Amino acid sequence: MHTLSTSSLSFVWPDGSVVFDDLSIEIPRGRNALVGPNGSGKTTLLRLLAGELDPTSGVVRRSGRIGRLRQDVTLAVDSARSGGELVQDALAAILRDEPDVLLLDEPTNNLDAGARARVYDLVDRFRGTLLVVSHDRDLLERVDRVADLHQGRIRWYTGNLSAYEDMVRAEQAAAGQAVRSARSDVRREQRDRQQAEQTLAGRRQKAQKAWNNTREPRAVMRMRKRTAQVSAAKYTAVHEARLDDARGRLGRAEAQLREVAEIRVDLPDTVVPDHRVVLRTSGLVLRSGIEIDLAIDGPERVAVTGPNGSGKTTLLDTITGRLAPSEGEVDVRVPMRLLPQRLDLLDDSMSIAENVSRLAPGAAPNDVRARLARFDFRGRSADQLAGTLSGGERFRATLAALLLADPAPQLLLLDEPTNNLDFASYRQLVGALASYRGALVVASHDGDFLAEIGVARQYPLG
Repeated sequence: MHTLSTSSLSFVWPDGSVVFDDLSIEIPRGRNALVGPNGSGKTTLLRLLAGELDPTSGVVRRSGRIGRLRQDVTLAVDSARSGGELVQDALAAILRDEPDVLLLDEPTNNLDAGARARVYDLVDRFRGTLLVVSHDRDLLERVDRVADLHQGRIRWYTGNLSAYEDMVRAEQAAAGQAVRSARSDVRREQRDRQQAEQTLAGRRQKAQKAWNNTREPRAVMRMRKRTAQVSAAKYTAVHEARLDDARGRLGRAEAQLREVAEIRVDLPDTVVPDHRVVLRTSGLVLRSGIEIDLAIDGPERVAVTGPNGSGKTTLLDTITGRLAPSEGEVDVRVPMRLLPQRLDLLDDSMSIAENVSRLAPGAAPNDVRARLARFDFRGRSADQLAGTLSGGERFRATLAALLLADPAPQLLLLDEPTNNLDFASYRQLVGALASYRGALVVASHDGDFLAEIGVARQYPLG
């Protein structure tokens, strides 16, 4: 039996950011998924388990041959090849070593339907210890257990993704009810405390009146006053304790809720009027030899589809002018931006806010931060260095930089945009594109995603 476990594991980045503190887990043999919000530390944990990072404290125990597929394999190689080919090559190289423990970080990113099917088959057949991080629902329906990473802790759920989601939904419903009940308790205790304060105020007023009118000795009156003060303090302490207890229950209940911030892209400068000519091609032949006739009017949404290597990324790069066509011309008549598959638009040495300011140099810093809040980068989170972001965070920051650029893009080109997104971030992306009023050209293998964002036409390549 090959083992993979941690004991009292802690990991802190050089800037002081704590990822894990006293984490002890054991990865069981079989097919396991690791899920959690973007930025929760999934990739960091895989790197620690593989020995690519040293823990700040604690121990990682591993035995057997370990293979790890990196999430950023397309960034790690300086290559112009379509991303799916790089992922397939990297996975094939790992499997040649016949690993006993396999750590897969977004293994179906960039893959066409045929290549995804081969990954699914690998997961079905693998007999060692498998831990996979993925947003691919079809892949995660094939696992035996799900490890939920939330706020630095891991909780195991038996079953596949659907079973996990059913249990989490039930837990969240219970947590929501607990929050509502606790809020009600807090309001009641606040009312009771207010009434208690009014009662005490009335007692003090009566006591002062008695003090002024009584003929009893002052010593007796002072004793009665002290007794009343002690009684009042106890009375107040009881209500304060009840209110503190209610607030504590509310805090614990709210900590169980997992609310996802919405991305709002209400940017008027991105609006494209109906029937306005956005893009035309004339006799276009890509470097790959493929001929394509592309026409977009108004806020149309079109998809470019096809197997890996068919030329989808080449077409997007040709539209933007990053690549010259073999023949023909591309006529783009509105401001445009490309979200590249490699997510290499950001300067890793700069913060999120600085990257956005770089693309919108005329924007005031406060305006940049206000707009970043729409993308769920609020306060200090906007000061994170791009090089420290998780895959999903990097995607969100890149999307923000593109949409907040000057001039605002009325044509947005997206190359495999759902790569690296957890399920919450996926919903955020769909919501963001639902509110975007410009034109879209999307290269994607994800048919469900294309349907959700309202793609009207498809241009198949290859």
